[in-house]
Amino acid sequence: MVGFKSQVSVFIMSEYLKEINNMEALCSKQGETWKGINPEYAARMKLQNRFRSGLEIARHTAAIMRADMADYDKDPSKYTQSLGCWHGFVAQQKAIAIKRHLGTLKKKYIYLSGWMVAALRSNFGPLPDQSMHEKTSVPSLIGEIYTFLKQADAVELERIFSSLDESRANSNKSEEKNLLSQIDNFESHVVPIIADIDAGFGNEEATYLLAKQMIEAGACAIQIENQVSEVKQCGHQAGKVTVPHEVFLAKVNAIRYAFLELGVEDGIIVARTDSLGAGLTQMVPVSKEPGDLASQYNSFLETEEINNVAELKEHDITFHQGGKLVKPVRLDNGLYSFREGTGIDRVVLDCITSLRHGADLLWIETERPNVAQIAEMVNRVKEVIPDAKLVYNNSPSFNWTLKFREQVYEELKSKGEDLSSYPDPSSDPLGLMSSDLDDSELAIKADKYIQYFQSDASREAGIFHHLITLPTYHETALGVDTLAEGYFGNDGMLAYVKGVQRTEIRRKMNVVKHQEMAGTTIGDHHKEYFAGENALLAGGNENTMSQFG
Repeated sequence: MVGFKSQVSVFIMSEYLKEINNMEALCSKQGETWKGINPEYAARMKLQNRFRSGLEIARHTAAIMRADMADYDKDPSKYTQSLGCWHGFVAQQKAIAIKRHLGTLKKKYIYLSGWMVAALRSNFGPLPDQSMHEKTSVPSLIGEIYTFLKQADAVELERIFSSLDESRANSNKSEEKNLLSQIDNFESHVVPIIADIDAGFGNEEATYLLAKQMIEAGACAIQIENQVSEVKQCGHQAGKVTVPHEVFLAKVNAIRYAFLELGVEDGIIVARTDSLGAGLTQMVPVSKEPGDLASQYNSFLETEEINNVAELKEHDITFHQGGKLVKPVRLDNGLYSFREGTGIDRVVLDCITSLRHGADLLWIETERPNVAQIAEMVNRVKEVIPDAKLVYNNSPSFNWTLKFREQVYEELKSKGEDLSSYPDPSSDPLGLMSSDLDDSELAIKADKYIQYFQSDASREAGIFHHLITLPTYHETALGVDTLAEGYFGNDGMLAYVKGVQRTEIRRKMNVVKHQEMAGTTIGDHHKEYFAGENALLAGGNENTMSQFG
C-alpha cells in the first residue's frame, strides 16, 4: 500500500487525512515503540468501526428517527419504511441492496418482529406469535443485526481504501480526490431498528429490565402493546385480551425510564393498541372519580343491569354506572367482555391516552389493509392531538390480493357497473383470487391500490412508518422451495446456477463473492497491517473468488 505523507498537502481538507494526521501525532509520541504502527492503517480501522457500543448506535439512530418524524410532520410524503429481519445477514443484505439500488438509506429502517423471533430464533424451536420465546432473544438479535450492519460498513470502506491505494499508485489525482470525498461522505449501513417488546414479558419491572437490554444492544425505538403479557396473541389471531390503561402506561413509563437511565433522551416509544380486535379484558379497573381512565375503560364493558340484589349470585361483582347498578359480564375463565361495536372507540381512547402519557408513535392493528378504515380512527385522534403519527403493519397476514379486489368490487358495485364477469364474493369468497382475473380491469385497479397503499395511507391516514413484519420469513421459504424443486428434480445443478448464481452475477451482487462478503479481504488487509510481508493471505489468483472478477 502507498503511504500517505506525500498526499497530505494536496487534499488537506479531507477529514480522512485529518484523522491520519491525528494518528500520526499519536504514534509519534510513542517513539520507536510504535514504529510498527502505520497511522493510515489505524485511521482506516477506526473509520471502519465508528460505532463502539450499542448505546452509541441507539443515540445516533434515535436522532435520525426524530429528524424523520419532524420531516413527516411538514410533508406526509416523506414517510419511512422497514422490513422485518430475522437474522443479521438478512438485515445486512437488505441494507446493502437499498443503498446499491436507491443510492441512500435515508428513511429506511429495520423492523425486529417478536413474531419472527418466536418463529425462527427461539431455543424452544418454532413458536407462534404468543410471547413464548425467551426474553433475551430480542436483545441478542438486535446486537447481531448491528454486528452485520457494521461489517457492511467495513466491507464497503475496504473496497474504497483499495481503490484509493490503486489511484495513488497510478498517480490519478482526480480519482484520488473523488475517493477521499467518498470516504468523508460515507453513509453508514447502521440504520434505526424498531424493536418489538411484545406486551413487556411480565410486570413493569420486567419490561424495564428487558427494555434496558434492548437499548444497550442498539435499539432506539421500542414497540409495546396493550395486551395481557402472559396470554399475548398475534394481532391477527383471535383470543386477544387487553389491559386497563393504568397497567399499560406503567410499562410505557418503564421504557422511558430505561431510555433516560442509559442517556438515550431521544428514544422512541411506539404504543400499540389491539383493541380493534380484542373483545376481552383481564380486569375491571378501580375508578376513583367520574370520567377518569378507569371509568372510561369500564364504560365499554358488557354489563347487565341489576334491579334487585336478589338477582346477584354469590361473589358477583357490581358497580354503579350511569346511575344504575350493573354487573359486568364475566366468562367462566374469569375474563370480562366488551360490548360489540366498541372497538373503534376503544382504539381512539387508547391512542389519545398513550400519546398524552409519553408515547411518541402509535400502532393500530387492523384486520385488513384499508386506508379509509385507518383514516377514520387516526383522524379522530388528530382532532385531539394534531401531530399524531402511526406505525402501520403491512402484514403478510392480510390476503392483499383478495382484500383489494373485494374493495374494488364494492366500489364498482356502488357505481352500478356490470359485474357479471366477476365472481361474487358473497357467494364465492375466494373467487376473486383466480389468476384468470389478473389482467382484468378490476385486478389492475386493485394492484394500483396496493402499489400506492403506502403513499396514500401516509397522506390520508397519518402513517409515518410502514413496515412488513415477516417478509423475509416468506421470502426465505419461497426461495428454498424454488431451489429445492429444481435441484432435487430434473434441473439438478442448473437450478442453482440459473436460478441463483447467474442471477447474482448479472445483478452485480457483492454476495456472489461470499468469502469477501464474510470478511476475507478485510482479514487479509489486517494481516498485512499486523505482519507485513509475512502475512499468510487467503486472497489472490488461487482463491476461486477471482472467477467472479
